[in-house]
Amino acid sequence: MEQHHENVRVRNIRQLDARTLGITWSDDRDDRFDVVELRRHCPCATCIDEWTHERKLRPEDVSDSVRPVRIESVGQYAMTVQFSDGHRTGIYTFPLLRKLVTIHN
Repeated sequence: MEQHHENVRVRNIRQLDARTLGITWSDDRDDRFDVVELRRHCPCATCIDEWTHERKLRPEDVSDSVRPVRIESVGQYAMTVQFSDGHRTGIYTFPLLRKLVTIHN
């Protein structure tokens, strides 16, 4: 039985290769994320208009060579990623991550 996304936590995060991040969730689901796509889908106010929710960051403005430099937990509901392009303000909630992996798989 699948847990509600709000109750799911990260059990393990690992770098699978230069461009792939792996997350194992508390419900035993394993997901893989393209780190470049994570950067392109950053949910911060710099990348998405706070009022209209329109994406301001154009995908072509993010280099295919961007990589995570540091990943930190935000409480028990999200993570933040510092990228090699200097960007670090996005908070990726666990429900958002699970939605993003569905879009890109």
